[in-house]
Amino acid sequence: MFDLLVVGDANPDVVLTGVPRPIPFGQRERLVDGAALTIGGSGAITACGAARLGLRTAFVGRVGDDAAGRYMLSALANRGVDVSGCVVDPATPTAMTVVLADGEDRAILTYPGCLPLLSVADVAPSISARHVHASSYFLQPRLAAGLPDWFAGLRRGGVTTSLDTNDDPAGAWDGGVGAAIAQADVLLPNEVEALALARRDDVASAGKALAASAGLVVVKRGGEGAVAWRDGAPVGVPGLPARPVDTVGAGDSFDAGFLAGWLGGRDLAASLRLAAACGALSTRAAGGTAAQPTMAEALAAAGLDEED
Repeated sequence: MFDLLVVGDANPDVVLTGVPRPIPFGQRERLVDGAALTIGGSGAITACGAARLGLRTAFVGRVGDDAAGRYMLSALANRGVDVSGCVVDPATPTAMTVVLADGEDRAILTYPGCLPLLSVADVAPSISARHVHASSYFLQPRLAAGLPDWFAGLRRGGVTTSLDTNDDPAGAWDGGVGAAIAQADVLLPNEVEALALARRDDVASAGKALAASAGLVVVKRGGEGAVAWRDGAPVGVPGLPARPVDTVGAGDSFDAGFLAGWLGGRDLAASLRLAAACGALSTRAAGGTAAQPTMAEALAAAGLDEED
């Protein structure tokens, strides 16, 4: 049995840093400060972060039968993630993303490829885990459609679940997401996503509204830390001081840290502190996975002991 099964998106990220504004079209070549080809996709980055922290982690996603897909499967496996349950699609290319980063801001351009074809039916029944995490709800409509019933069944079987919806490129923030949230044990949006999902103007009211449906709502606030709601009472932690090289995937590393703490039996405040440390430390290098911390590094940065 795995500690964690992540189901979601996997695609290579091409991350360019120091990108000029506005983007200079006109067929002239411009130079940027840095570039990296790295693991991309919220689900894949979360799986890598969890494995780095010591969780026995499996990932199920859909990639094409192409160089990009082979890169993703190899890179995930090299980071200790079991990818034996991934689907290789012979007919549809692997998704790809170009990230244009300027300081803490970034533009994200994604070709969805085979992402919309992933479904709950792609998860083999033989893969068992203590916890299941789903990512990028709005990029994977077939997976999204099956999440409420699947999560409900997992709960009946004693398996806990979590959901990070990530952004909605259409800006609708609907598509039945409320039903999936209601069946998730943990919801992990960032601040912008929480406001959009709850249709509120401030984080406090958004968190309370979402917590009325989900069991536990954890809102990521970047450098300001994080705040969680359970039974209406907020628990917050400050952010860690950081001088980020690249913030791509920081929220996904936060997810991995929180789940590692929560599944490890830590209380809510300690799990949040561990998560905030994982998110901050992941920004030390370009790409979402290059600087993900070990558990020892994360505990030291969070000021936690092994027993906390």
